[in-house]
Amino acid sequence: MPLVGTKEMFKKAHEGGFAIGAFNVNNMEIVQGITGAAAELNSPIILQCSAGARKYANSRYLVHLVRAALEVNDIPIALHLDHGPDYATCKSCIDDGFTSVMFDGSHYSFEENIQKTKEVVEYAHSKGVVVEAELGQLAGVEDDVSVDADKAHYTKPEEVVEFVSKTGCDSLAIAIGTSHGAFKFTPEQCTRNPETGVLEPPELRFDILAEIEKQIPGFPIVLHGASSVIPKYVKIINDNGGKLKDAVGIPEGQLRKAAKSAVCKINIDSDLRLAMTAGIREHFMAHPEHFDPRQYIAPGRDYIKELVAHKIKEVLGSEGTAPAIMELINNK
Repeated sequence: MPLVGTKEMFKKAHEGGFAIGAFNVNNMEIVQGITGAAAELNSPIILQCSAGARKYANSRYLVHLVRAALEVNDIPIALHLDHGPDYATCKSCIDDGFTSVMFDGSHYSFEENIQKTKEVVEYAHSKGVVVEAELGQLAGVEDDVSVDADKAHYTKPEEVVEFVSKTGCDSLAIAIGTSHGAFKFTPEQCTRNPETGVLEPPELRFDILAEIEKQIPGFPIVLHGASSVIPKYVKIINDNGGKLKDAVGIPEGQLRKAAKSAVCKINIDSDLRLAMTAGIREHFMAHPEHFDPRQYIAPGRDYIKELVAHKIKEVLGSEGTAPAIMELINNK
């Protein structure tokens, strides 16, 4: 099974009212956990690498880890660059064998974002690679992406037609209230549920999403910063020596609602980090005598697999959709 692009994935996702999970990878165990869950549920997935992951693991290692996963799991997998900061990085990933890249020009002016995105699109398309662009800017911190809350801004629906038509991008990441990292909102921005005591963030701007859908009907929309910061894993971490007070994510019900609309790709990174950390911390607390990495990393991998299976079934809605996507790819 070769690496695939995302066009066929997004076409089926849009038609079927589900989304493709885009999971960030940094090492072998994360790749194994994600792909193991996806294969068992017959779900397509996107494995994506940030600039931070490429610095940590080296792009070539990551490419070969993903290719190894394709030899073991018979599902459609796309390899995607997450938050490519410039043309050179995007070109390097395309030349390394990535089938999809994101150029993040959201911090530039509207005109400069168009110009720089178009340059990436022209090279990518000449190599058969698809491009995700971003319009609007999310707050939060994750790897090399750091945006203060006062500099974040929602996507302007009135700009999307011009941006998409002039850049030629294949999908568009928008800002409607999601945020990077595990601490997406301050306690002051949230309300505390009187029954559960859990902080609940403000609702996503579905009005903006609906207006964007009207402007570019059928066009694939992407949500970044969409981890839910699942309380189970936060509790395990805190019960085993961690300190993650008031970590708040995006409620899964809101993400499922988005997946039933034009949102075809939902990015998940922080939840993976929390799941792996929960497994490792829990193991160390129970087995302080262990020092073999295989002993303590394996539980983290198990929690990642559990998490991804949950996301596929309950949030993304992509379970069992791999065959239809492969049929579309094979018949194109």
